[in-house]
Amino acid sequence: MTNPLFDALFGVHAGSQARFIETPDGRTIRYAEFLALVAQFANVIRDRGLEPGDRVAAQVHKSVEALALYGACVQSGAVFLPLNTGYTADELGYFVSDSGAALLVGDPAAAARLAPLAADLGAQFLTLGGDGGGSFAQEAAGKPRQADIAPRSRDDLASLLYTSGTTGRSKGAMLTQGNLLSNAQALVEHWRFTSADTLLHALPIFHTHGLFVACNVTLQVGGALVYLPTFDLDDVFRLMPKCTAMMGVPTFYTRLLSDPRLTAEATGNMRVFISGSAPLLAETHVSFAQRTGHTILERYGMTETNMNTSNPYSGERRAGTVGQPLPGTEVIITDPDTGQERSAEEIGSIEVRGENVFQGYWNMPEKTAEELRANGFFITGDLGKFDADGYLHIVGRSKDLIISGGYNIYPKEVELVLDEVPGVVESAVVGVPHADFGEGVLAVLVQGEQGAIDLDAVRDAVSGQLAKFKHPKRYVLISGLPRNTMGKVQKNVLRDTYATEFQL
Repeated sequence: MTNPLFDALFGVHAGSQARFIETPDGRTIRYAEFLALVAQFANVIRDRGLEPGDRVAAQVHKSVEALALYGACVQSGAVFLPLNTGYTADELGYFVSDSGAALLVGDPAAAARLAPLAADLGAQFLTLGGDGGGSFAQEAAGKPRQADIAPRSRDDLASLLYTSGTTGRSKGAMLTQGNLLSNAQALVEHWRFTSADTLLHALPIFHTHGLFVACNVTLQVGGALVYLPTFDLDDVFRLMPKCTAMMGVPTFYTRLLSDPRLTAEATGNMRVFISGSAPLLAETHVSFAQRTGHTILERYGMTETNMNTSNPYSGERRAGTVGQPLPGTEVIITDPDTGQERSAEEIGSIEVRGENVFQGYWNMPEKTAEELRANGFFITGDLGKFDADGYLHIVGRSKDLIISGGYNIYPKEVELVLDEVPGVVESAVVGVPHADFGEGVLAVLVQGEQGAIDLDAVRDAVSGQLAKFKHPKRYVLISGLPRNTMGKVQKNVLRDTYATEFQL
């Protein structure tokens, strides 16, 4: 038996002296050097007694070595569990306990609190720092630069990724080798990546976007990464001329637009800018094209499925949409109550089927049965519609749907109107408890540096474009929306913050 994911992403580069990673300080790591490090790390995992299928949890800062740890798990057959560096010890304890991780790798600076936690949960503990140091790296330094490749199949687990857990317990999405490999292959084809590409990588690698999209696509074709620890505008502008592609969250693009250095000349060597993980405002889409001549390519994915749809590489990249289904992926819109498929322009539940769709939730068979249909379709929890040309529009999460006075209100529809009003930088619409209507529509508006928003102009825009039952009953002005590490607006935080707004 082979190891499909390792063979396709790592083993295929054995002996290659092609450039793989370049760090901001000018260090270059070639494929052969990286694979030797992966093998040394795999030997640590195996010599620590871990067997294929055992879980390795990692809360480590982004580094070359952190990426090598992922490769080592693939090579040794361990299941990789990357964890957000912002998680507290209590949150970390849940993930280690729930996954049954045999090894926890953490930052050296956190060893005093993480080592006892790991011991209490029956896990071994090693450290790996953002500078590449730590006990894991020290142990690896004495290991052989070659290692056995654990036999695995496409159906074997490669990773556990936990959902954000904004409602209830976080769920561990079980991703197989086939899930990850099929998606990387589809993206390479759709976005036309080749070995000639150099990807500007400023995303975290504890998330699908930065790890399984950006890194797997690059590994699949033998391309290169310009590997930034964080998104730093000075580094981005300095290094962009040697890059051909960038994957980012919408915040990256708004920050680029805020800088006068963003010009057509500055982006002259780039062939594609890709955005995901959160909705991209149509205004950002248009402004970026005007400034640079590049039309951002927006796509749609999630933890449980990797990428599902994408705007075309050649063809119209339509602002406000996430494109069409990727090769090998089926996407349908269904009635949330009956499951019956809906027609174009009808809003409903987005469901996805394909080899990219996960196996289910770790230790949660009931939750898996609720969200994975017998016919293989996954109920994403997102609401959307296909337009007449087959482009998918996301209108919100099912849990964000507002039911006010018996009427269904889709927040995105209201937000699109609000965002067009002069002075409104962006908006978020949520439903909060209301004595008469069950839920009242609350609009949270972010104002720019130019001054206060003219609320009369906002109300006039809403009155002119939306039915009365969709009108916000109250407006709140703030300086910025709460977001998670991937740039998604945390509407649960807004609902909690303004829960008593209509009870005053």
